[in-house]
Amino acid sequence: MNKQVIQTTAAPAAIGTYSQGIVYHGVLYCSGQIALDPDTGTMVSKDAEKQIRQVFRNLAALSEAAGTQLQNTIKLTVYLQDLSHYDAVNSIMAEFFDPPYPARAAMQVAALPRDALVEMDAIIAVEK
Repeated sequence: MNKQVIQTTAAPAAIGTYSQGIVYHGVLYCSGQIALDPDTGTMVSKDAEKQIRQVFRNLAALSEAAGTQLQNTIKLTVYLQDLSHYDAVNSIMAEFFDPPYPARAAMQVAALPRDALVEMDAIIAVEK
């Protein structure tokens, strides 16, 4: 299998047995990102909007490490501890993406690692 492991200090280190991202056949598969500060490994805030922005920054850092950009996201999955933050995801997402927006799923979950309020994973095209 010809896969490339993506690892960068500009995004939080993996907190389990997984890679930050894998590129396979021109597609970057990003592991779920929570709002950890890549420098300290701690949650940036208990504020949902600050967490959402940090998650997008972490995904952007992974995309850049793979030689692509967040705008090339094909599919984004959003996990929220509380769906009341859904509108915040929409408005903040518009700060990070221009149309056409990626395909997306969003769901409420019972819990996330480190008591995060949001986690996202992404599938991103890598331009060659």
